[in-house]
Parts: sequence; C-alpha cells; structure tokens
Amino acid sequence: MARHSSHVVVPKDAPAARKPLRPRDPVASGERDAAHNRAASHNYFLLEKFEAGMALRGTEVKSIREGKANLRDSYGLIKDGEAFLLNMHIGPYSHGNFANHDETRTRKLLLHRDELRKLLQKTQVKGHTLIPTRLYFRNGRVKCELALAKGKQDWDKRETERRREADREARAAIKANKHRMGR
Repeated sequence: MARHSSHVVVPKDAPAARKPLRPRDPVASGERDAAHNRAASHNYFLLEKFEAGMALRGTEVKSIREGKANLRDSYGLIKDGEAFLLNMHIGPYSHGNFANHDETRTRKLLLHRDELRKLLQKTQVKGHTLIPTRLYFRNGRVKCELALAKGKQDWDKRETERRREADREARAAIKANKHRMGR
C-alpha cells in the first residue's frame, strides 16, 4: 500500500503564485517622501546633506505614514554631543488614544559620532544652521535628510528666482524651436 504524502515539493524555478493582498503604501515602502520642506531651498543655500535616523514613538511613525508630518519651521540643534530636531510638527494619530504623542516635541536625531563632530564644527560658523529638507522611510525606519544651510538675503532670493525664470524661458524656446523644426 502506497503512503500518501501531504508535503508538496515545488521546483525552485517555479514562479511565485501568491501576490500581495493589497499594494503597499508608497510612503511606507520608501517610494515617496513622507514630508518635504520646499521652503528650505528658497530661504537657504543648502551646502551639504546628511541622513539621520530619528527616535520616535509608535503613534508618531503611524502619523508620518498617514502623511501628517510638516517640516516647515523645524531646525536641527547639536547640544552636549547629541543632535535634536526642534519644532517639527507631526499631527496626532487618527486611531490614537490618550497616550497619543505631543505634536511639536523635541525629537532626538541618530547620527554617528564622527558626523556629529563634523556638524558641530560646521554649525559654529556664523550664519550656518541645520535644516531638515525631507522625511522618508528606508527599510521601515523613518529617516530625516538634514542639510547644512546658510541663510539667503532678499537679493539672493530674487537672483535665484531670476535665474530659474531665465532657465524656464530658455527651455520653452528650445522646445518651441524643436516643435517648429519638426514640421
């Protein structure tokens, strides 16, 4: 009498038959930024960028996944050999309870000691500061892109806008010329 086996052997080169039940959230999978500070490049010259992890609470991470983070008025600070992010707003988690997080609390940034030392030296130069430019997920962890920044004067902002407008007009002229030549 032959014995029936309940174990089915599938060849290694067989295609996977199972698809995920629902598509992953583009923010959670790291395909799209959770928050972006558009005003940073307008108000500052962004000199150098660093990636930092963040020490967050569970409801903060869930709120960031929902897209409730805002970097507009936030800035970085190095104090006693540790980096902190101040004034970053993370809205309350929609399914949170009484233990929901404080929206604008000071959050610790996780950087290597050498990066901290380097940033401390560079931020002590007059006019230089740390500005968060974007918030995103990498391997399920929230990361913050910090930029070493130098403040722009009003005339710098006008000059940047003039340059951007000239580039836009040049691209439009090239496109119009290509379109005309193509006929």
